[in-house]
Amino acid sequence: MKGLHIIADLYNCPDSELLTSAALLGRRCVQACKTAGLTILGEHFYQFASFDKLQVGGATGAVVLAESHLAIHTWPERAGATLDIYVCNVSADNSRKAERLYAELLFALQPGDVLMERVLRGKDLPVVEALV
Repeated sequence: MKGLHIIADLYNCPDSELLTSAALLGRRCVQACKTAGLTILGEHFYQFASFDKLQVGGATGAVVLAESHLAIHTWPERAGATLDIYVCNVSADNSRKAERLYAELLFALQPGDVLMERVLRGKDLPVVEALV
């Protein structure tokens, strides 16, 4: 399926509850998906327990989209997060929506440094009629 896959490592994120609260992170990710014009099918976010004062628990989560997915993982002890955004569609180019979602999350997390790759996935294939 043709689509845009954005993979990013975010570094030097300022101290933020987004890195340590699965509930807050989940709400922000869902809102970012809505703002980007994507169709949410479901979401799940998990809070990791803190180990000690140096390693505060991070969060991980995913939003399942009709257009594919968003996955995010945070490491507050390293002031960072990773993003995996894949947006595809059989009938339209949704690259702008993927870019908007990425921009929304960058704005929320405000990293000081980013490693990011854009991967164009898929190729044009004819749509096959359903077998009935």
